[in-house]
Amino acid sequence: MYRSIYNQMAEDTGAAIRENERLAFERCITLLKRAEAHGRGSRESVEALVFVNRLWTILLEDLSHPENGLPESLRAGLISVGIWILRQTERIRQGEADGFSSLIEVSQTISNGLRQV
Repeated sequence: MYRSIYNQMAEDTGAAIRENERLAFERCITLLKRAEAHGRGSRESVEALVFVNRLWTILLEDLSHPENGLPESLRAGLISVGIWILRQTERIRQGEADGFSSLIEVSQTISNGLRQV
């Protein structure tokens, strides 16, 4: 009986964490779409890039932690994506890349994946 209750609590906690992550990505997508509409160098662009950097810095720290429960191959893949995203945000900030569409697309894919789990 206690094992069943513990398992249910663990599932509920995991579901809540995934939902919070999905909501963070939805916020990210909203900010990136606003930035795309207003253009690089706008206040919306700065806000979006700061948010994306903060989000992925937190995620990368969590993914690199030895106690992270995700399979190692998935963690490695997400770390690679995170590094690419941080580089892409810097390229946008430096004027080496114009659009936000690739960041939006990747964020949407991850958000959809979190919804399906």
